[in-house]
Amino acid sequence: MSRRVVITGVGAVSALGVGAKALWDGLCAGTCGIRVPALFDSSGFPTKLAGEVQGPDGTPGGFSAKDYVPKSYRKAVKVMARDTDLAVAAAKLAVEDAGLITRGTLDGAAGQTTYPGERVGCQIGAGLINAETDELSAALATATNEKGEFEYWRWGTIATEQHPTGVGGMNNLQPLWMLKYLPNMLACHVTIIHGCEGPSNTITCAEASVLLSVGEGLRVIQRDAADVCFSGGAESKTNLMGTLRWTLLKHLAPCGTDTDPASLVKPFDPASQGTILGEGGGMFVIEEAGKAAARGAKPYCELAGFGASHSPPPGYEAIRTRSRLSSDEKPHDGIVYAIEAALGDAKIAAGDIDAIVPYASGVPHVDANEAAALRQVFGTRLKDIPLLTVIPNTGAAVAGVGGLQLAAAAMAVREQQLPARIHAGACPADLQAGPVRARPASLRHVLVVTSALGGQNAALVLRRV
Repeated sequence: MSRRVVITGVGAVSALGVGAKALWDGLCAGTCGIRVPALFDSSGFPTKLAGEVQGPDGTPGGFSAKDYVPKSYRKAVKVMARDTDLAVAAAKLAVEDAGLITRGTLDGAAGQTTYPGERVGCQIGAGLINAETDELSAALATATNEKGEFEYWRWGTIATEQHPTGVGGMNNLQPLWMLKYLPNMLACHVTIIHGCEGPSNTITCAEASVLLSVGEGLRVIQRDAADVCFSGGAESKTNLMGTLRWTLLKHLAPCGTDTDPASLVKPFDPASQGTILGEGGGMFVIEEAGKAAARGAKPYCELAGFGASHSPPPGYEAIRTRSRLSSDEKPHDGIVYAIEAALGDAKIAAGDIDAIVPYASGVPHVDANEAAALRQVFGTRLKDIPLLTVIPNTGAAVAGVGGLQLAAAAMAVREQQLPARIHAGACPADLQAGPVRARPASLRHVLVVTSALGGQNAALVLRRV
């Protein structure tokens, strides 16, 4: 495939602030954006802190998608879940950063877009969006009996002669409730706002979603199905349902409201107690390199290689034994396959990688799996490769985490600098994951890798242009 693809626009939204610059400045300063959340009451959970996005002025709970959509589209914000809010904002920021004119930037005014709609694609990674509990409470309450037990007949019925007390739980949901929480709503709103009429898709593969979506966007442009794509993703888990699920998974580090947030997430430390949830993500304008150059765009970097794989994750031996995997297949092999595929696609060797942006969640068995993969690919040289970590600063945005990883990597390549790293624990001697200040670096190739809890793996190689 001869068509080269570059990143020309980066939009990031995280607990460190709104915009790629806020993310980068926060990482370089070693800032931790984890705090007591303003949008839900975390007091009943063992983990009382989260990486919540604040308003542009730093107001807790002050972020709103209304600030990032055309005036003609503001009514639609009412049917956007938080995940969609974040994606829409990040997309607008990426468009501004890339210097594109889209249907959204024109907002009904006369003018010509940079690209015709049919040459603009959209591939977005999304999670399983958590419904707001206040929207569900009335529906659930009216579907339970006097003993507090849920009854299916009450959910879908109204009062009848046979069931005179039935009120129909689902009738208490707003009519457009389903449209608010479908995972493809992120891509839906971005495509409508910006007039993307080319290939469009939504990928819901948890933590691997963003890198997979960018990889698909890369392939769409390479096969000449589009000239530019919106790729990336976002997710919010800083809510009651998200926190409950991850608490039950036992993946969260317990902490009080007075705990130093910078002390919580300790990637690759076997003694780590878990991760901290966050929200956010990144959206990227990726373009065919010749088209970008013709309009005078200044790329961050080239998307040089992409790889993806799947393997049963650690702890799922039953799946492993029923699969066609060989008996000697190791849990981390899927990550290895994804990295090696990305290196092969970029036509480089492992020795050409100058820095790595790993998932590095702080969940011990997840980190151990990732570390084993990195050791297998890079061998003894791994100790000389700096790691760029994000989750200790922002919290784990799950399906959005790859967007923050990729945004940080693209900024690092452009700035030829490695940001600071915060870490309050102990790291293995062969992993450069401990605390360090921001410093200059010669970065030709940077690897970004993410693995999902369900076994999906993705890797991207960025190349300096």
